[in-house]
Amino acid sequence: MGHTVNFRTYKESYKDKRSKMTPTEDLVILEDTQEAIIDKETWERVQSLRKTVRRTDTIGAANPLTGLMFCADCGAKMYNHRGKAGNARDWAGRPNGRKRPDRDEYNCSRYDLGNQHYDKYCTTHLIRTAVVNQLLLEAIKEVCDYALNNETAFMEQVCSASSERQTKAAKAIQHRKQRSEKRTDELSRLIRKLYEDNVNGKLSDKLFEQMLHDFEVELEELTESIAQDQQELDRISRENVNAEKFLALVKKYTDFSELTPAMINEFVEKILVHQAEGKGASRTQEVEIFFNFVGKVEIPHEEIILTEEEKAALAEQERRRAKKAEYNRRYMEKKRRQWKEQREREQAQEPHEPPSAIDEKGERTA
Repeated sequence: MGHTVNFRTYKESYKDKRSKMTPTEDLVILEDTQEAIIDKETWERVQSLRKTVRRTDTIGAANPLTGLMFCADCGAKMYNHRGKAGNARDWAGRPNGRKRPDRDEYNCSRYDLGNQHYDKYCTTHLIRTAVVNQLLLEAIKEVCDYALNNETAFMEQVCSASSERQTKAAKAIQHRKQRSEKRTDELSRLIRKLYEDNVNGKLSDKLFEQMLHDFEVELEELTESIAQDQQELDRISRENVNAEKFLALVKKYTDFSELTPAMINEFVEKILVHQAEGKGASRTQEVEIFFNFVGKVEIPHEEIILTEEEKAALAEQERRRAKKAEYNRRYMEKKRRQWKEQREREQAQEPHEPPSAIDEKGERTA
């Protein structure tokens, strides 16, 4: 249902002929007074999409994942980096005439900000867009198949997980809100003390104004943070996970062969990317996907118990892989060293041109 907003304008007195706009906090909003054109969830989703800045570049249209990718460690948004990757090179570092595929990847925005200030606020959390798209498509297909084939178990699992997640989130927000309130009281006392010291002559006017400005800025930020935390607590207390809406969304789609922007916007709430661990073939990176209406869904899988023979086979496979990687590394180092020595010999055999001279007229002669 839609809503009505009353008392948008007001007048200071009946003699005043000019109307003034009513502050937002004083508006009277009456909920559910008329039939809504679209449902509430679609409206909130559209407003969230409009708030996200998406810029086009030389590669083409903006990436639909922008605004959904977040760093799992610091919580900051992830920036999309796209561009031409230049020419490909062979094992010796020489151009081979082919083009590299265009760059399209995400990394932590706080990491980028730290680089600008020659500091380290976070780590890269680098991940390619193609990898995220593949993980997203597989996760959506898996969750949709499970939801359609196990509706009762799916709804019970989602409701249970949501209740636990709400309790945990509310507890963390409540603790943060209490710390902010405690610091707010402390700042209020410090500001009063500043005034007293300034009046008594213990603190100069210049230092007083500087410290007062810093305290007021921090106090304003804390007040805003407390208000946001309170709104989040109110939202969590009112939140009712609607698994039926998610099931209705699942039944809308019959083709999961390709990941489309519409599918991303309707299914995905946010994506948390963790820092990668390991290097090369051993590199692993955790990615958490949260869906609209139901949050993060854990699909139950049967636990696979390996026998001693299978464990031994996996260990032997890993040993051979590491041995081959070490052999390849040493081989490439040898080939690069040989290529460098060959280039040095060729340069030594090339004839050197005599140095040119400049005549009296200022012209260069051989």
